[in-house]
Amino acid sequence: MRLAIHFALLAGAFVLADGARAQAQAQGSGIANIETVVVIYAENRSFDNLYGSFPGADGLQNVTPANSTQVDRDGSVLKELPPVWDGLTAKGVTPVVTQAQTEHLPNKPFAIDDPNGFNTPLGVTTHDLWHLFYQNQMQIHGGKNDRFVAYADSGALVMGHYDGSKLPLWNVAQRYVLSDNFFQGAFGGSFLNHFQLVCACTPVYPSADKSPAQKLIAAVDPDGVSLTLASNSPASAIDGIPKFVNNGAITPDFYAVNTMQPPYQPSNNKPAQNGDPRFADPDAPNTLPPQHDITIGDLLSLRGVSWAWYAGAWQDALDGGRGKPVPNFQFHHQTFNYFAQFAPGTPARADHLKDGGMNGVELIKVIDAGTLPQVTFYKPQGNLNEHPGYTDVMSGDQHIADVIAHLEKSPQWPHMLVLVTYDENGGFWDHVAPPKADRWGPGSRVPALIVSPFAKKGYVDHTQYDTTSALRFITRRFNLPVLPGLVARDAALSANGQPAMGDLTAALTF
Repeated sequence: MRLAIHFALLAGAFVLADGARAQAQAQGSGIANIETVVVIYAENRSFDNLYGSFPGADGLQNVTPANSTQVDRDGSVLKELPPVWDGLTAKGVTPVVTQAQTEHLPNKPFAIDDPNGFNTPLGVTTHDLWHLFYQNQMQIHGGKNDRFVAYADSGALVMGHYDGSKLPLWNVAQRYVLSDNFFQGAFGGSFLNHFQLVCACTPVYPSADKSPAQKLIAAVDPDGVSLTLASNSPASAIDGIPKFVNNGAITPDFYAVNTMQPPYQPSNNKPAQNGDPRFADPDAPNTLPPQHDITIGDLLSLRGVSWAWYAGAWQDALDGGRGKPVPNFQFHHQTFNYFAQFAPGTPARADHLKDGGMNGVELIKVIDAGTLPQVTFYKPQGNLNEHPGYTDVMSGDQHIADVIAHLEKSPQWPHMLVLVTYDENGGFWDHVAPPKADRWGPGSRVPALIVSPFAKKGYVDHTQYDTTSALRFITRRFNLPVLPGLVARDAALSANGQPAMGDLTAALTF
């Protein structure tokens, strides 16, 4: 019923919006040159972590002690960084950099791949880092970005960065547009930021306190942004990882902000015993109930615009393959799989949730044939998404660069826009303060590349963007009603004296 009401309201919104939008389209008709939009969503890197040395960008050359020095949990300046707890490289990975080798680092950013230092290149998988809703806010600390070390589980590693000039996508950025003012749409991790990408909304778990998920409700301080520290939490970041009363996935008012599993297969939660094999067990504490918000996909369908979400290794996951360590399919990255309108057996699911294939081969077939939908989202499989802890940077970067090379040769290329960005910072520090907006974000700065025949070649775009800017471009190009979350975000930015988020058109020339 809730979804039906939303659609009825949207139908009216089409009528009301048409006149104003027709005028806007006439004023900016150049955007009609874009007939195909592709969004490629990688994982867990801050801007400074990969592109801090990119020429012309607001990067590491602008880092000073005032905007990089880390403070302890009591606000005092740390005399040195804590070690990287459990070592810099992931378990089982060579070369191994042990915890002992990372002791006594100066309180400042450092190069992970420095040949005179840790000498850990882009092709080596490093330790994972916390990237969670409350911790991200505690690390940002009102824009000071000075408590990344204090509220991390990886010690000094949050301050690490690479020489990104060795990356294949660095060369793509040099040829097209790199945005150096693009922020993750929500605080925290992949789960919540994927919702920002598809609906600019925050998922809910109704009556979570009376559900199997009741123990996942976070214990939060009265400020609403800080987790409550446990009585046995180490007093200093030098002494150890912080401990919390309840580092939960659900807010006290029942929004799901950290990773929960889809209600439908493929899900990391298996079906209930004797239950529908297409569903995840609804009684598992971390199974999120089906969601009912309107997505960008629903709006595109209402307007008759073709679209699809291509997931690498989707069919392999549906067939029961868990693929660890390859392809390491990540269930919580497949956001449309959380929504009732895309449940198993629905026409919308069959029409729009597609298998990208192992290593993206199925998507590449569609690219080469020139038969991409008008709007395409691509989520690479786990070992090709650049996420620390279970993959390296180089493998995913090369894969995405290869996909772009196919796109450049596609029959659809002359009228295409490609956005490559990262869902969130992965816990890595960045020196730029996010703009202040609403309760949900935006969070830390992430890399973004705008690739198109209409891109301003060799350009660094300083326009303020966030994850939802992808939705803003799609909305403007295809004359859609504006999702409520976009309106709310811009209203919150305005209330804090900030400009509205851009829609990527500043990176283009017609």
